[in-house]
Amino acid sequence: MSNTEQKARIILNEADINRALTRIAHEILEANKGSEDIILMGILRKGYPLAQRLAEKIAQADSSFSASQCLGQLDITMYRDDLLKIPGRSPEPTQLPAVGIDGKKIVLVDDVLYSGRTIRAALDALKDYGRPDIVRLAVLVDRGHRELPIRADFVGKNLPTSSDEKVKVYLGDTPNAEDRVEIMHAEKAGE
Repeated sequence: MSNTEQKARIILNEADINRALTRIAHEILEANKGSEDIILMGILRKGYPLAQRLAEKIAQADSSFSASQCLGQLDITMYRDDLLKIPGRSPEPTQLPAVGIDGKKIVLVDDVLYSGRTIRAALDALKDYGRPDIVRLAVLVDRGHRELPIRADFVGKNLPTSSDEKVKVYLGDTPNAEDRVEIMHAEKAGE
């Protein structure tokens, strides 16, 4: 028997996630004064499906935005500073949008912002593919505990957490599972 057990609490359900992404899409459009030159780059793994959803919502709000032309996925595996601690993780191909990223307004998209190290790796990876005009960050959840001076421009939910809690994002990636964000806290057995 384990000394700890995980108790999960749902923080965002499917409707909450949908509302947060709709709000973020409108905030992106407002900050940019339209959709011109916006490129959404989803950080693999969970950032890319979120970027796809954001692209659809931006296209619904602004018909001049082409989700298929302005969406890409960014693999940061080889840019991580903890690569040796992640056994067996193989890189996936980065896919740039058809219009490229030079001179564009990039919105990096990820699921959870924590230490900032993933975003630092994404910035390092991005510079190998071109020179955007500006890079902004959109995250579904900002849980605090930054180790680097990085902040999100667009946030679905600010979620103060303790360092022993874990935030899990599910985006229909398990059978019969609805989209949700859970927080898990390790508790000692018997508490």
